[in-house]
Amino acid sequence: MSNPLKDMEKPDVIFCIGTNMTEAHPVAATRIKKALRNGAKLITADPRRIRLAKMADIYLPLRVGSDTALLLGMAHVIAREGLIDKAFMDARTTGGEAFLEHVKQFTPQWAESICGVPAEKIEQAAVLYGKAEKGAIFYTLGITEHICGVDNVQSLCNLVLMTGNVGREGTGINPMRGQNNIQGAGDSGAIPNNYVGFQPVEDPANQAKFAEAYGRTVDLERGITKVTALDLAGDKIQAMLIDGENTVVTDPDRKHCEKALRALEHLVVIDIFRNETTEFADVVLPATSWGETEGHFTNTERRIQRIRAAVPPAGQSKPDWWIINEIARRIGFQGFDFESARDVFNELCELSATYKGINWDIAEKGQHQWPIPYEGHPGTPRLHEEGFKNGRGVFKIINYRDPAEVVSEAFPIWLTTGRRLESYHSRTQTGRAHGIDYLLPEEVLEVHPDDVASWGLTDGGTARMSSSRGHVDIKVQANPRSPRGTVFASFCFNDTPVNILTGGGYDPVTHTAELKVCPVAVTPVSGSS
Repeated sequence: MSNPLKDMEKPDVIFCIGTNMTEAHPVAATRIKKALRNGAKLITADPRRIRLAKMADIYLPLRVGSDTALLLGMAHVIAREGLIDKAFMDARTTGGEAFLEHVKQFTPQWAESICGVPAEKIEQAAVLYGKAEKGAIFYTLGITEHICGVDNVQSLCNLVLMTGNVGREGTGINPMRGQNNIQGAGDSGAIPNNYVGFQPVEDPANQAKFAEAYGRTVDLERGITKVTALDLAGDKIQAMLIDGENTVVTDPDRKHCEKALRALEHLVVIDIFRNETTEFADVVLPATSWGETEGHFTNTERRIQRIRAAVPPAGQSKPDWWIINEIARRIGFQGFDFESARDVFNELCELSATYKGINWDIAEKGQHQWPIPYEGHPGTPRLHEEGFKNGRGVFKIINYRDPAEVVSEAFPIWLTTGRRLESYHSRTQTGRAHGIDYLLPEEVLEVHPDDVASWGLTDGGTARMSSSRGHVDIKVQANPRSPRGTVFASFCFNDTPVNILTGGGYDPVTHTAELKVCPVAVTPVSGSS
């Protein structure tokens, strides 16, 4: 997030797109509710009439996979109505003239023809955001889990740069992280294109720096993504280590994933419980849970937070860092001489410019948000106040692209997936709580009541949902949250493996799967009621 969580209470206008925040981030969403009570206006763009849509002053019910078209239409209106912050654009951005010329072609009427949102609604939303003194954008996986996820994010950045809504209280572009410590994992270099602190692996200077630190040279090329690793399993990749991820349930195209794991000669899984992925493992190494572990998490607002073991580890479980350290030692890698979580964290701080000013002791109270460039620096709650790290903000020329797969005669219905309030991710943890089972005992397919009738389904009955990759049987729930022609289900129940169906494409830059768009057919299962 560019802005701290407390800033969520301070905008004049809030634009939430691709985020079901009240279910996926319910604690953070309370700040949005406070802002609305204080007089803020809310724009919500989502295919489903989620709680944020009901709270919104302007609701934009866009078709799944059409976010870029909507955002281009909004940019057109902001430019046409003269709502740009010209002083900000001149002083802090580049490429603005070409961008403003580019968006002249994307009228609200053109956007309506693709995303289905009435042109007048697009106009109203664009004017409301464009006129805001403090406009803030919030998004999550509904923006990124598309083949055009990067285009979607860059389109949001274009709106921010047009209006100067960044680097100030109550503004910004704010991605809400999808899982605990996702931010910290990226900070630590758990991404294929960066060392710790987002230092590109393709930079020779970084290569030299880390070769000296680690005692070995890494090639000047990006590492492969998980998508590529699974594609190469059984061929160029014969062994794999999966740490803390229930890949079999959460990845798209489940059959492909299972085939890849079976093709490996050796699979090691590190996790706190047995789950669907550990069933494929040759070796399962038990990890400690958060309440048994010393270390740090970095949250969605870039706050570095100390965690402390409250209870002793169960059985033979060990912290993830210890397990990985021991594997590396026994393989014969040099430099894995860590004796504690403190040692690991302090090395991270030494090598990362964003953590440079802290260490284990300084981070004790969790008051720092990176970047912290030197010791004594108070941290940076709000990014880009004085300028952009890389100079000027760059406008990107974006065009609309259809999803990888679109509805057809064989698969005429849009499926979109997501999370539910009651259950977390793949239910590895929440699936073991009887109280959660009471609240959410099974997965259901949300179908608009009119579609339930016209498709011959029964509310509470069973439907077969099919895509080009397979089918699942699922209980039907008549629910007006989804529009006609669109259905919704979460992916968290293994006995209703919705991700058998998904996986039509991936963003070419990030390799993020298009989990939010999947054409399907839905038919009644004979005899169900």
